[in-house]
Amino acid sequence: VYVRHEIVHNRYVVDGLRAKGAVFVEELDEIPDDGQPVVFSAHGVPKSVPDSARARQMFFLDATCPLVSKVHNQGKRYVAKGRRLILIGHQGHPEVVGTMGQVPGPVHLVQSVADVAALDLPSDEPVAYITQTTLSVDDTKDIIAALEDRFADLEGPDTRDICYATQNRQSSVRDLSKLVDVILVVGATNSSNSNRLREIGTEVGVPSYLIADGSELNPLWLKGARTVGITAGASAPEILVDDVIDALRRIGPVTVSVVPGREENIEFRLPAELASVRTASHL
Repeated sequence: VYVRHEIVHNRYVVDGLRAKGAVFVEELDEIPDDGQPVVFSAHGVPKSVPDSARARQMFFLDATCPLVSKVHNQGKRYVAKGRRLILIGHQGHPEVVGTMGQVPGPVHLVQSVADVAALDLPSDEPVAYITQTTLSVDDTKDIIAALEDRFADLEGPDTRDICYATQNRQSSVRDLSKLVDVILVVGATNSSNSNRLREIGTEVGVPSYLIADGSELNPLWLKGARTVGITAGASAPEILVDDVIDALRRIGPVTVSVVPGREENIEFRLPAELASVRTASHL
């Protein structure tokens, strides 16, 4: 099975799939014409990617996160209404690349309040905005406020459309920072939401470090600390959190307490192609 781009931004998950035989590529032209299936990553892809796969008669599964697909559809609806579309996100991020390639028309990418001021659009232009799902309400509020000040006719999605996994973790880090001396964020260096968790801890004045697993724990970070807070990026499996706790135990005695947070129990349906295969396998 080939996978276009990392299925999620976490090395442990990717290496685990690679060990089972998955082959990760960045572009479809790296895949030979031998009938092997290809999976598109959770971040979403431009329309040109499935179009190319169909042209080559590839069997593909689109694993785009449903929350990302929802943003794609919002953008398409705004453009269909005749509005100029603005995307709040990080340039070059796979989700942003995919979203800009899904919308039929020009998309203006903004990453900061300064970018809003630099937009070459009249103030009375009917515009709409969408956001990268891995940005929280806090991440986007200043940019949205700048858009509201700049444009008289502005539409945008409900704040509930922000990825729940992103918002919940950022809110929890703010709560955690009031209780601990050091924060360890378990996640990948190329994970947007994991990096943001570390930034939030630093912003509120708590030394915060991003680590992939327990092997990257530096004991010097813990000097003088009595309470250590641990959180994780949205795509970091729990086994890596346990690995960091084990690394802490090798340094000294550890008592683990779980800070109450919002329970996440949302489940998404399998792609229709996989659901039909699974049903057939149970017959």
